[in-house]
Amino acid sequence: MAPAQAVPFTKPTQAAILSPLTAQTATYNVFYGSFELGTAKYKLPATTSNYYVYQFDSDVGLLMLSDQRHIKSEFTLEGTKLVPYRYVQKRTGTGSDYEEQTAFLKSENYIHTIYKNDTKKLDYTEELFDPLMVQLQFRMDLAANHRPLSFKMVKEMDIDDYSFRVLGNEKVTLDSGTYDTVKIEVIRDSTKRQTIFWMAPKLAYLPVRLSHFSKGSKQLDIQLANYHFEKPLPIMTPAIIDGHDPEQAKQAQELIEQQNNGDISSSELDEIKRLATEK
Repeated sequence: MAPAQAVPFTKPTQAAILSPLTAQTATYNVFYGSFELGTAKYKLPATTSNYYVYQFDSDVGLLMLSDQRHIKSEFTLEGTKLVPYRYVQKRTGTGSDYEEQTAFLKSENYIHTIYKNDTKKLDYTEELFDPLMVQLQFRMDLAANHRPLSFKMVKEMDIDDYSFRVLGNEKVTLDSGTYDTVKIEVIRDSTKRQTIFWMAPKLAYLPVRLSHFSKGSKQLDIQLANYHFEKPLPIMTPAIIDGHDPEQAKQAQELIEQQNNGDISSSELDEIKRLATEK
């Protein structure tokens, strides 16, 4: 697939582009098929400078499995670009506990990252993010109608690439309310895994739902339970719609229609801990 090209758009206001950085909290319920796994919470406290701390906490489990994660991302704002500074993840629960730490040493032009008991040194580039604060950059780029929606992040001592496509507008009804959203998919070469999520422009593109499908069998579903913004949000410019790739859209729909809420296999249990906090 050829890389996406820049898309002309009606210029959003600076306030709209920066609105995802408004002090906020959001709590989500996590499901795997018909099974409720637990909750996940995001928190972005207010700041009086261009220095931010974004936090994520989750507690999920099923049967004898448990997984707790505490993640903190520190970063700064330069114009409309977020610059990572430090990332720390602590994981506990079933299996081995571990930590992941990454320091983005911009002045020294390198990145020092630790995953479990291994360390690695990477070259620093302006295009790299950490796995948590990149979610805020993604929301800012949506508010700016920036294209392509492609991001690189340091994760588990490696550099992962993610690209996204805006499929269209869709109304989503959850227990927490009804939201006007834009529907977005993760672009992948393989159709064995599909990830689709819905983000609300009126809530500074806060995600309200994420659904993940693997080989058409089970569905990971993350739903917004409640949210709070400390300040009123500005009016957003309508999002540019990229549309569907016809073949991928067809196969994604087939996966959705093949949802299976039967017994969970042992291999699927192994997937729960990874999928429950994947965004």
